[in-house]
Amino acid sequence: MSDEIKNNIDTIKLEEFPQVVEVWEASVRATHHFLTEQDIQFFKPLIQNEFLHMVELACIRDEKDNIVGFIGVEKEKIEMLFIHPLVRGKGIGQQLMMYAINVLNAKFVDVNEQNEQAVGFYKHMGFDVIGRSERDGMNKPFPLLHMQLSDDKK
Repeated sequence: MSDEIKNNIDTIKLEEFPQVVEVWEASVRATHHFLTEQDIQFFKPLIQNEFLHMVELACIRDEKDNIVGFIGVEKEKIEMLFIHPLVRGKGIGQQLMMYAINVLNAKFVDVNEQNEQAVGFYKHMGFDVIGRSERDGMNKPFPLLHMQLSDDKK
């Protein structure tokens, strides 16, 4: 993985899904400390075989065309945003978020309450908490915060 990042949004091809899953796993291991190894192994095939097919995907690549961050949106909702830990803090998440908001019309996101960095990031990007669930979408005991883009950011 290169330190040099291309600053343009790109599409993701089906044959690149294994690379996307690698970014997902590296990001999850760096940020989702509340997940066990068993949880990661449970979600990993679902990401590759189901969830990636359900969203409109966009990515940022490094100078060697490796995917270093990606976002997935379905019906105005950000379903996934993951950045490789080696390139965090370089504005990739913000760039993907702005694309999701301005091009894909994203207005909503659910975020793991225990992932405090992500909660702070979404608040910084103009999202407000509008609700909470005790369990995630797979009925696992990972509380979710439901967030919506504030009116002045739309």
